[in-house]
Formats: sequence, structure tokens, C-alpha cells
Amino acid sequence: MRVLGVDPGLTRCGLAVVDRSGSGKLQMIDVGVIYTDKDAELATRLLELDEQLAKWISKYKPDVVAVERVFSQLNVRTAMATGQAAGVALLLAAKSELTVAMHTPSEVKAAVTGSGRADKKQVATMVVKLLGLKETPKPVDSTDALALAICHHWRGMGNARIAAAVKKESARVNKGKKVKK
Repeated sequence: MRVLGVDPGLTRCGLAVVDRSGSGKLQMIDVGVIYTDKDAELATRLLELDEQLAKWISKYKPDVVAVERVFSQLNVRTAMATGQAAGVALLLAAKSELTVAMHTPSEVKAAVTGSGRADKKQVATMVVKLLGLKETPKPVDSTDALALAICHHWRGMGNARIAAAVKKESARVNKGKKVKK
């Protein structure tokens, strides 16, 4: 399975593609950052994100797009910009008929390090170890995107299996039951 991790941001949007083999081994395929001009108009910046994300989706053909869930931050302006960038990623995934998963920052930290309160350095150290990289990708947005993709490989797949099992069991239980009029 191939996951495109997106660490949304309006100035810097981290992107990472991580594959998982049948044996469960994770492999980084690519990592990068989309930069937009902070002095450009909002619509222009969102269009730039759209165009660059579309290229990544077209080039790498992910099965899933994992996006960091925007949460309330002290800085409303930053939260708004992050939310707008996340919206572009979600819309593109939907247009491409890709599965979308959203993970909170603490969920990502817990999946990668074992602690939902890990700091950026701990996350980066574990990303390097888990993917067998020689060095930490820079800037931090790219490392965060890798962590999102790793998180989805580990947590998202488990959640998908549970949901499928619940749906199957529900169908089995409801099979043969007649709907009352």
C-alpha cells in the first residue's frame, strides 16, 4: 500500500510518500515541501498548493492520502491557514477518488514514538530509524509528513480492518431480518 502524507501549511506544506511491503517493511519513496509566497494573495497560494499536490498524486498514485487533522491552536490565523491548506488536500483526494484519512498530531506522535506527547526531535529520530534513513529530512514539515504516512500505515490500516469487521458482522446479524412497516 502507498500512502501520501500531507502536513498542511500555507507557507510550507510537507509531503511524503511511504510504501509498505507485504512483509510490513516501510520504505520512503519521496519527501518534499511545497512552498508558497507569503506575499501572494490567498487564492494564488491555494492554487499553487492545488497544482503541486495534484502533481504528487499523479506521479505517485497513492492508495490513501493521510492529512494532519487541524486542531484549535492559540494562533487563530495559523489555524485558518492550516485548515485552508488541508482543505485543498482533502478536495484533491476526493476528486482523485482516493481514500482520505485524518490523524491528530498526538495520534501521529503516539504511533511513531509510543508517546502522544513526544517532541519534534523524538518524532524525527524515530522517522529516521523506522525508514532506515541516513539523515533527518529538512525542513520539519517533510519529517512530519513522513510521520503522518507511517502513522496511517500502522493505525489507519487497523482502524480500517475494525470498521470492515463491524460492517460485516452488522450485515450478518441483520441478514434475514424483515423491516417492519
